[in-house]
Amino acid sequence: MEGYKMFKAFADWLVGDIFKMDLTSKLGGAVHFFVWDVTKILILLSCMIFIISYIRSYFSPTKTKKVLEKITGVKAHVVASLLGIITPFCSCSSVPLFIGFVEAGIPLGVTFSFLITSPIVNEFAMGMLFIAFGWKIALTYIIAGVVIGVVGGIIIDKLKLEKYVEEYVYKMKMGSHKEEVLTLKQRLEFAKENVIEIVKRVWLFVIIGIGIGAAIHGLVPKDFLATHAGPNNPFAVLIGVVAGIPLYSNAMGALPIAAVLIDKGVGIGTALSFVMAVTALSLPEMIILRKVIKTKLIAIFVVITGIAIIIVGYYMNFMSNYLM
Repeated sequence: MEGYKMFKAFADWLVGDIFKMDLTSKLGGAVHFFVWDVTKILILLSCMIFIISYIRSYFSPTKTKKVLEKITGVKAHVVASLLGIITPFCSCSSVPLFIGFVEAGIPLGVTFSFLITSPIVNEFAMGMLFIAFGWKIALTYIIAGVVIGVVGGIIIDKLKLEKYVEEYVYKMKMGSHKEEVLTLKQRLEFAKENVIEIVKRVWLFVIIGIGIGAAIHGLVPKDFLATHAGPNNPFAVLIGVVAGIPLYSNAMGALPIAAVLIDKGVGIGTALSFVMAVTALSLPEMIILRKVIKTKLIAIFVVITGIAIIIVGYYMNFMSNYLM
């Protein structure tokens, strides 16, 4: 994209003119890639987060709960997944949100539609995908995240798994909170503070992810990854999802690596299904959810979501020529 030229020019100047490195060498190319991506992603991402955070200021968890209380059926799952995109969410908020939804009488499946989509499609993922791949892949990823949330939630609803929620959850009372109406100045301040808070939280993940990506970019032959993990390998998506589940990471660390893998010839569905598995099925998230749901429900949730991610991965690989 034309707007990225200034970031490339900065990397050319810093690595070539200041560091005196040969940009055509493997090491010089890797360092150049690292500098280019770090500056590009952190600056553009800050702008994207500000815009998305301003929009998010209109959708608090309390308002989300009130909206879902009034809707039933498949529509409730769709709305829950869509609200999962724009509602502030992190691992630390999953337990109180879960309890609040159950207390409000929101069906378990609808609650899971929200909990599945929210970590997959967050402001970082949307911003990073748009910056790295453009609107087609970003939009496809968002739609896939919503579909996975809706389908996963509907299946959990049909299986009637309420008995696997810890009993104390049904007895808890979270209390009601008065909805605060923010002024324009307060919303802009919220967006600014959110940018600072998120960048502080993710910058290390971004740098580590880009560092690993730079090493792959400079040292791993393109033909090797294209042959073993390209879209024509029938097992690549399955391996990517299984490998992503136990990892202690998130979209901040996984997406920069996925961007390089795709550039090196790895199937787009393989790389992004890996990212989805890391974000939706991460071990830390499962440990936190164990506080409110029993192990069997966690296992069912992982299997359902994992299968849905695998199907999406194969579909993205099949459509890769159009998406790229």
